[in-house]
Amino acid sequence: MASDTPLVPDVGVLALVPDTWGGPWQPRHHVLTRLANVFPVVWVNPAPYWRSLLPGTPSDDWGFDFDGSTPPGFRTYTPEVWLPEMYRPPAVARWMRRERLRRARRMLERQGCRKTILYLWRPEHERALDLVEHDLSCYHIDDEYSFSPIEQPLSALEAALIRRVDQVFIHSQGLLDKKGHLNPQTRYMPNGVDYQRYTTPCPEPEDLAKVPRPRIGYVGLIKPQLDLALLQDLAGRHPTWAFVLVGPPPEKEPLASRVRQLGAMPNVHLLGPKPVSALPAYVQHLDVCLLCYGMDDYTKYIYPMKLHEYLATGRPVVGMPIRSLQRFDDVIALARTPAEWSAAIAAALEPEARSPGRIAARRAVAQEHDWEHIVREISCTMADRLGPSYRERLERARPPGPPKTAFRQ
Repeated sequence: MASDTPLVPDVGVLALVPDTWGGPWQPRHHVLTRLANVFPVVWVNPAPYWRSLLPGTPSDDWGFDFDGSTPPGFRTYTPEVWLPEMYRPPAVARWMRRERLRRARRMLERQGCRKTILYLWRPEHERALDLVEHDLSCYHIDDEYSFSPIEQPLSALEAALIRRVDQVFIHSQGLLDKKGHLNPQTRYMPNGVDYQRYTTPCPEPEDLAKVPRPRIGYVGLIKPQLDLALLQDLAGRHPTWAFVLVGPPPEKEPLASRVRQLGAMPNVHLLGPKPVSALPAYVQHLDVCLLCYGMDDYTKYIYPMKLHEYLATGRPVVGMPIRSLQRFDDVIALARTPAEWSAAIAAALEPEARSPGRIAARRAVAQEHDWEHIVREISCTMADRLGPSYRERLERARPPGPPKTAFRQ
C-alpha cells in the first residue's frame, strides 16, 4: 500500500504517543507508519520532564529500528529543549503544552493539510483536546493502563477522555466490555501482524543456530506478566529441550534477578534484544512458540501482538488460557499447569503439529489480522467520521482490498 504521496494528503494525523520514536515496536508503531500511506502523520515525541535535561541525567536510547525507512507521509516532532514537560506554575506548563502541539500541527500544515485528526494513545493526553485545533479526535486503547494485576476501577481521567473523543478504538474484548459502553462511536480493533514479513522465509540467525533443537521460544519484551516460574519449572523438567527468550532483558529488580536466575539454567538461552526487522527469522526457526503469561486481572485484558506473528510463521503455539487467546483455541494449544504445558509442548513437537494443513490453518488466521487490513479499517472509520466525501475520496484513491473481516471477539 506504500506510495510516495498519502492517498488523502490534505488530512493530517497528529499522534500523541507515550514514547519517543525508536523504541521497541508496539501497535502504535505498526498503525501509524501504515496510516501515513493514507494521511500525513506526525508522531509527537513526548517532551522530557525538565529535570531530565539536567547534566548527568541518563537518556533512553533503545537502538531499535524497523528496516531503516518510514513512509514519505510519516514525520516525527521532537519538542525543542526550551519546551520541556513541567507542572508548575500551571499557566506556564499549559502554555508549553499548547506551544508544542501548535508546532507539531504546523508540520502538517506545511505539508498542505487543511484538516487535523488528533489521535491519542494514552489517558493523560486528554488535556490536548482543549489545547490544539482539530477536526476529529480518536482514542486508541491498546492496554489496561493501570497495569495492575489486581482489578482497578476505570480512572476518571480515562473515562472523561473516552466520553469526549469522536471515535474510540479498543483492541481486546475484555477492554471492550470494561470501557466500550462509554462512547457509542467505539470499534473493536485487534492487534495484527506484518503478514508478508513473517511469512517470507529468512535465514537462520547465527546466535540461534548455536542453540540445539528442539527450541521452545518466546520472542518479545521480557516483562513482569510472563510466568517465569513456569518457564523455570519446564526447563527443569525437560533438560533436552532448549528454551529460548529473545527480547530486551529487564533492568528493574526483582524481575532482572529472576531472569538472570532463569538464564543460568543450562538449557535456557537469553539471546537479548533484536531489531524489529530481524524478529521474523527468530520465530521461523523455533520449534514451538510460547505465550506464557500469568493469569491475573491485568492479563485478562491483553491481546498479545506476538500471537499473530507466531501464527503467520505456521509454527505451533502454546499459551495460557487468557481471555484473548481462548478465541483461538482451534489453532493454538492452551495449558494451565506445568503438567499440561509439558504435554502441550510435547504434542506440538510431533510431526502432525507441523503438517501442511495445520500450518495453513494458522496462517489463515494470521492473514485475517494483517496490519494492512486493520489499518484499512481504521482509516475508513476516520474518513467516515470526517464525512461522506472523505470516504468517497479514499475509496477512489485506494486499490481494491480484501473483503471486510469480522474479527473474532
